[in-house]
Amino acid sequence: MSIPAQIPRPPSKTLMLLEGRAIHELGAFLGSLPLLSLAPRGDGHPVLVLPGLVASDLSTRPLRSFLKNRGYAVSGWRLGRNYGPRDGVHEAMVDLVRELNDAHGRKISLVGWSLGGLYARQLAKMMPERVRSVITLASPFAGHPKATNAWRVYELVSGRRADEVDPRFGSLAEPPPVPTTAIYSRSDGICAWQGCMEKTSANSESIEVQSSHCGMGYHPAVVYAIADRLAQPEGRWKPFDRSGWRSLVYPDPHR
Repeated sequence: MSIPAQIPRPPSKTLMLLEGRAIHELGAFLGSLPLLSLAPRGDGHPVLVLPGLVASDLSTRPLRSFLKNRGYAVSGWRLGRNYGPRDGVHEAMVDLVRELNDAHGRKISLVGWSLGGLYARQLAKMMPERVRSVITLASPFAGHPKATNAWRVYELVSGRRADEVDPRFGSLAEPPPVPTTAIYSRSDGICAWQGCMEKTSANSESIEVQSSHCGMGYHPAVVYAIADRLAQPEGRWKPFDRSGWRSLVYPDPHR
């Protein structure tokens, strides 16, 4: 499968090499924890965090720990490494959403990093009555299946073609019927950023940050934005406010 010329291609080799800055972004996260403590606190509702391709709950531990300290009932996905939608993965995620929803008696928010964000969107479409909101981090739901530098890895570990459509999930690009935020970076070295943006609507938006792909789950600007989005009262979702100091950190995605 070739990529048509008019479709965004995978990030350049230069951007891919710059993914090494993820280590520094983790250090920046740890150093900025005192400032991040000023982020809005949560209302205790459950939050499920889904990792990216070949990653596990270990990769999301910094984010989950932060959100737990902000007052949320946070869970990892509990399925080991994310090797794609292999047999049993779909059913296990559906069961986990039901378990968290039933255990807490409240709708849950889904935060998905890269491939985990694709899962989050589709779970919300399948079970909107159980999902409060969706936040994706560098998730290529609206891009060409090969507009990423990870498609070969995906095919290798999942045993599926990159362009294979799972009939249980339907169209990836279609927004979920719940408040949805897509966080993306133009300097992403893994996925073409154009495919990680959400359609703007009454309950969907995109937030641009200056981050690597591999460090997005703990980049300070991303973590703050996640906390801000999750803290909104249920049923009263509003677009992200970029006024004041935020305009220096969060570029206007429509520029």
